[in-house]
Amino acid sequence: MFSRVLIANRGEIALRIIRACKELGIQTVCVFSEEDREASYLRFADRTICIGSGAAIDSYLKIDRIIAAAEVANVDAIHPGYGFLAENAQFADACRDSKIEFIGPESSAMRLLGDKIEAKKLAKKSKVPTIPWTEGCVEDDEEAVGWAAQTGYPVMIKAAGGGGGRGIRLVHNEAALRHSLPAARSEAQAAFKNAALYLEKAVESARHVEVQIMGDRHGSVVHFYERDCSLQRRHQKLVEESPSPGLSDRAREELCKAAVRLAQAAKYHGAGTIEFLVDPKGKFYFLEMNTRIQVEHPVTEAVTGQDLLKMQIAVAAGAPMPVRQKDVKPCGAAIECRINAEDPANGFRPCPGKIEQFFLPGGLGVRVDTCAHAGMTISPRYDSMIAKLIVHRPSRSEAIACMQRCLDEFTIEPIRTTVPLLREIFRHERFVKGDVDTGFIERTW
Repeated sequence: MFSRVLIANRGEIALRIIRACKELGIQTVCVFSEEDREASYLRFADRTICIGSGAAIDSYLKIDRIIAAAEVANVDAIHPGYGFLAENAQFADACRDSKIEFIGPESSAMRLLGDKIEAKKLAKKSKVPTIPWTEGCVEDDEEAVGWAAQTGYPVMIKAAGGGGGRGIRLVHNEAALRHSLPAARSEAQAAFKNAALYLEKAVESARHVEVQIMGDRHGSVVHFYERDCSLQRRHQKLVEESPSPGLSDRAREELCKAAVRLAQAAKYHGAGTIEFLVDPKGKFYFLEMNTRIQVEHPVTEAVTGQDLLKMQIAVAAGAPMPVRQKDVKPCGAAIECRINAEDPANGFRPCPGKIEQFFLPGGLGVRVDTCAHAGMTISPRYDSMIAKLIVHRPSRSEAIACMQRCLDEFTIEPIRTTVPLLREIFRHERFVKGDVDTGFIERTW
């Protein structure tokens, strides 16, 4: 096991990693920007090192400064968390070139699966269903228009070099396609330094379902069942739950086996999530793979009773998977809400500012992952997420009732947050019935 780990991230995920390391007997080193100098979670690290100004490009995205901090602190490994450099193959190489383990997959797997086109090709080779697509990048607008006309609208424009909702456009006709292609290229170039695009057939009224997997360096890959992430705004998730209310037992089994096949084909080790779209008939299609721990990993931890962060760190140190597939047995229902400093009534505009009143819900089966507190200022420089609220109950109906109560208790003032919208969602008849898809938020609100 590692003796000292540097955490190359901030906020609630940094605190989550500190906690996992402490339980494993590992010392922690936290890097921070000038903007985060007074962050509450830093007091729990064994050592802290400032790596730059408030702008992420001058701190949390600065590979050379993070490596220098790791060398000064004499760490064995670096945990990237999620976001920032978590899926950056160049960063993984820089860590290992400096004889510091990167807590994540090999850079070759990151490059393969991070390229959406190559990942789709691997999925097809692994007999994992894929949505009809252009089988490569579209070189110009006329090629895109011709493919869309032959395949039929609506179609999705997607960036080849990344995810997270960047570079994605849904178009319903040729005029919209021609209008959207330049904007999608521009956004993809800005986000991923790669303007390449491809098209795929839009799957309407689909659910977004993902499978959590973990692999070790000895060839073992285990899945931890699925999470339903259909409630989204602008391709960003708001609510996640497990099990998915829209899957039959047979579809669930086939989905999870497909995820394991793909991970094995990529020779993958570490934590990863394989994302799928599921159509109204239950047929599923591969979307992409995220080569890191996910924001919503607590949902899976709740239903399986497995600590994914501790497991991720252990397998990165070379340990074999601590569980076999037959040992993973989901129990009950878990739901997570992302509490963001955003104004849903104003297009989810970010609402940074100082928190003056902060009261957390609690009770049996309630977990809140956050580093926020009264007196803290939410910075406009970083992601707007304030907290993750997770509930676990024996059934979905009980989990919904618990979440309704918790959202009524959750107090964050005076800044605007997504809590009022989430209260409405959890009382909406269609959500309560489990009858939602990825377009539910846009259609309903």
